[in-house]
Amino acid sequence: MVEHPDPEADGNTIAVEVLDRTVEVRPTGEIDIDTAPSLHVALTEALAHASPAKDLVVDCSGITFCDSSGLNALLAVRRAAQETSTVIRLAAPNAQLQRILEITGTLCLFPVSQDPPAAGRPRLCPDGLPQ
Repeated sequence: MVEHPDPEADGNTIAVEVLDRTVEVRPTGEIDIDTAPSLHVALTEALAHASPAKDLVVDCSGITFCDSSGLNALLAVRRAAQETSTVIRLAAPNAQLQRILEITGTLCLFPVSQDPPAAGRPRLCPDGLPQ
């Protein structure tokens, strides 16, 4: 896994993890004009490991805000993914992110799951410890 901390942002990070069936990108915090370039770099790196058989999944559950700069980063990498027939999926987008996708007419460009991806995360026992 690769972390892309944004030194100018308070606690914003972007993790990239290459798994057996997917490549996951997990941005946290606000995606705006300051942090969108880091998201673009992370997505581009992740795309290099994705394929038509290995989707790129953006776990949006940690995003607290996304503006048009973040949307542009997603769209630019989606365009590049189309060249290799690779799918970019959005997982657990919050209401604000879904709304910006709806308003701009771009929601239909991304398969969306309301739940965060389970792969790559430790499963927890009832006592809260990893299995």
